[in-house]
Amino acid sequence: MSASPSVSGRPRWFVAGDFNGFFGLVVDNLSILGFIAMALVGIFQFPADVVFGRMFPGTAFGVLVGNVLYTWMARRLAARTGRDDVTAMPLGLDAPTSIGMALLVLGPAFLAFKAQGLAPHDAAIATWQLGMASLVIMGVLKTILSFFGEAVTRALPRASLLGSIAGIAIVLMGFLPLLETLRSPVVGFVTLGLLLYVLVAKRKLPIRAPGVLVAFIFGTVLYYGLGLAGLGAPGFKVPEWTPPQVVLPWPTLGFIEGLPTAMTYLPLLLPFGLLMVVGGINVSESARAAGDDYRTRDILLVEAVATLVAGLCGGVAQTTPYIGQPAYKHMGARSGYTLLTGLFVGIGGMLGVISGLVQWLPLAVLAPIIVYVAIDITTQAFQATPREHAGAMVLGFLPSVAYLLAIKAPGWIAPEQLVAMTTTLDGHGLPELAVIFTLGNGFIITSMLWIAVVVAMIDGKLLRASGILLVAAGLTLFGLIHSVDPRGGIYLPWTLEGLPKLISWQFAGAYVALAALLALLSLQRTEHSLDA
Repeated sequence: MSASPSVSGRPRWFVAGDFNGFFGLVVDNLSILGFIAMALVGIFQFPADVVFGRMFPGTAFGVLVGNVLYTWMARRLAARTGRDDVTAMPLGLDAPTSIGMALLVLGPAFLAFKAQGLAPHDAAIATWQLGMASLVIMGVLKTILSFFGEAVTRALPRASLLGSIAGIAIVLMGFLPLLETLRSPVVGFVTLGLLLYVLVAKRKLPIRAPGVLVAFIFGTVLYYGLGLAGLGAPGFKVPEWTPPQVVLPWPTLGFIEGLPTAMTYLPLLLPFGLLMVVGGINVSESARAAGDDYRTRDILLVEAVATLVAGLCGGVAQTTPYIGQPAYKHMGARSGYTLLTGLFVGIGGMLGVISGLVQWLPLAVLAPIIVYVAIDITTQAFQATPREHAGAMVLGFLPSVAYLLAIKAPGWIAPEQLVAMTTTLDGHGLPELAVIFTLGNGFIITSMLWIAVVVAMIDGKLLRASGILLVAAGLTLFGLIHSVDPRGGIYLPWTLEGLPKLISWQFAGAYVALAALLALLSLQRTEHSLDA
């Protein structure tokens, strides 16, 4: 049994458990920063100097601000209650939306800027400004929603909120990093297997060390060992040593330049911000159940402020309170571990230490960690929602598949053939590839709405389902979902012409037709069987 808390108005700054918590929280943040670098530099050939010299310092500074504020909140709660066992809320970069920003916003935007004729470095700067603007937009949204968080969660079923992010997890966060994992099969598959052994199977290793640390070290040693011996995957090379650069994340108005482009990504950014608010509410409840009664509004405001600060200082990935507060409490961490993490990540980001660590971690070692995160997110989505809503969540995965195909299609199909495949009517309905692109645009909101409709059907609330479908029809007309703009942007419906207008009105009409049918079905009286 754990010792009962002592009564003290001055809790110690650091206890032994804080160092365990510090290491776990740092690894979480490093793995996410590593994947952002892997996705941008490795997949999209983004200039590394912009990632490490401009994006990372501000992103890391947001982690510093958030963790310092959570440390202060924990010490304030300890002083108010006279307890010395209060554990701070852990804060770090959010895995799903950080990875989503890299794969769905920053990477594609960089390619689009280059296609417009910008040089790679100029395209990278424009993308960085877009990332800053996106973070500011999400920070403002989270600040507003922090006062209405509970109302938001009451408006949408849990399956709708978790299912949409699970679709991103299994289709995009799982599949794309799995491909990267298997590009270096021996290292990647062994690292993935080790992670599954310690994190999914929950088996112990013969040495007393955190499983993720062992996977990092073992995979990295295996990668460089096989590569130096000539047995590694093709293309192995030792990274060039880049001297650390001191980059202070001063506030900048550069985000203003990125606002016009960021507005076209609102169908992605708004759900990202909303999901963080919902997550903040859930982790506040989790901490409360573990004995630390933080005010939900304060938890949400801190993550909103940290995200805003990061965006204003050049960051491109939003922060969030982590779900594992009870786990950190169980390992003996108090308030010192968040302070240590914030200082290490924040100052390390300014001094180039974080960038140096990330550059030397092989992609084949980082990618399996993201595959595990995808598995865990999807598993939790099914475990945390009513069993009867599982089918609704599976339906919500399909728009993510469309977006995956939309990402890959330009690389697989020649430009002139791609245009023909999206604009040519063959007498058998709308062009198939145009349907894929249209379904993929705004896919997160589409997933949320589809799941919410089916959940309402399952629960026998047909008029509610009909209302959601009418909302979907309205969003379709303005391009917030099913955008027919090649960039996925929003527009006024009366500005459309030709095939884009036909596709938009066909999709909107489909929602209206089903809404009318469900409204009619709601008029019938049904007897629910006892064994239904």
